[in-house]
Amino acid sequence: MRAFVLDAYKQPLRQADVAEPVVGERDVLVEVAAAGVNQLDEKIRAGEFKAILPYKTPLTLGHDVAGTVIRVGSKVAGFTPGDRVVARPRDHRIGSFAERIAIDESDLALAPTTIGLVEAASLPLVALTAWQVLVVRGNVMPGQKVLIHAGAGGAGSMMIQLAKHLGARVATTASGRNADFVRELGADVVIDYRTQDFEEELSGYDLVVDSLGGANLEKSLKILKPGGKAIGISGPPDPAFAKAAGLNAVVRLAVAALSRRIRSQAKKLGVTYEFLLMSSSGDQLREIVSLVDAGMLRAVVGKVFPFEETPQALEALAGGGIRGKVVITVP
Repeated sequence: MRAFVLDAYKQPLRQADVAEPVVGERDVLVEVAAAGVNQLDEKIRAGEFKAILPYKTPLTLGHDVAGTVIRVGSKVAGFTPGDRVVARPRDHRIGSFAERIAIDESDLALAPTTIGLVEAASLPLVALTAWQVLVVRGNVMPGQKVLIHAGAGGAGSMMIQLAKHLGARVATTASGRNADFVRELGADVVIDYRTQDFEEELSGYDLVVDSLGGANLEKSLKILKPGGKAIGISGPPDPAFAKAAGLNAVVRLAVAALSRRIRSQAKKLGVTYEFLLMSSSGDQLREIVSLVDAGMLRAVVGKVFPFEETPQALEALAGGGIRGKVVITVP
């Protein structure tokens, strides 16, 4: 079958003829209709995550999929051929930049019925990230104040919607041209990062979700109230993540060093910092699908590319400036 593979870190993707997926007894074979493109794909391609999420090359990238079930393993009970499904395949089982993919049934959910598969493909990774940040880690409650950086992007646009659904007062950073867009998603306060300093405009926040890192993350700590929390989704990783991921002792020491400065700053300010690398969950995805079908969350697709232009889709995402998600369609 056709797939786009990475031969070595930092190299562009290339189209290749690869072996058909092996379908285990608890796997579901899916004909890919569309695949979402994520910053995680680019970070893996660029080698930025190889210490904490190592892969052997050649590797087929792609962390989001929407499509139709072709066949199921002998012990699969929840899905049948013909079902329209969505998934974020688990780490080390990724590969949706291909015509077909075998996915563990526990990573799958039936696709929303109110939207098409192209829109559905934009959901899994960013919606699961939003759920795990805001519901699982952040425990966001009605009336709390939440700052979401880069609100017009794929992850940010979903987080604004979910935070608002949870009853939070939502602030976000975005360019001036995207101000109306993020307000439509539910943002109560919009900071134009080109002309305003969010550190001067905001204070007393319960939670900050940071996707930028560096100086932006350091400044974010200062707008939290005592006991508040910052969650980073692009880094730096922290010791708790390294331990949970089962990384070896040498890598765990390196990870601790990467986040020592930000954790120390947080402690001095009476707040906390956590790193989140989202994980697959069919159960959580079903919760998200129900919110989509109820009209509480909407997919935001900024640009669609044909399968043959998968490398260009990844380049466009890395270049920035796209509202919502980039999706590729597979004929």
